Amino acid sequence: MQTMMNTLGAHYSSSKSVNSTTEERVFEGEGITLSCNYTGSYSTDTLLWYQQYPRSKPEFLLLITEGGLKTHNESTHPRLSVKLNDEKTRVDLEITSAEVTDSALYYCALRPTVTGNPETLYKNLTSHNIL
Repeated sequence: MQTMMNTLGAHYSSSKSVNSTTEERVFEGEGITLSCNYTGSYSTDTLLWYQQYPRSKPEFLLLITEGGLKTHNESTHPRLSVKLNDEKTRVDLEITSAEVTDSALYYCALRPTVTGNPETLYKNLTSHNIL
């Protein structure tokens, strides 16, 4: 069975932006990498990934800072990981062994994109500093 994944980027400011508008298809059990390219200085930013199912709100998945600090929601499946390229111009969301439940719309953003109280976004997070 095929799993379909879409990625979208979100604009941050006139000097910083992320860009990714693709549709990817993968068979169950295969791995896939969703890439998010960005422009501007990344030195003080974090790049976040969200997942959205049809008729649902976007859910926070993972974030990575320029220094390599990775944070994820407790409910984020361990098959999902995030990686910053050496040039710091792209952040990849890697999904190993895709499942039908991975079929969703994926967003990347340079800052939290929630409305209301953003503190709840970080309520159940786990952090890992990769050296």
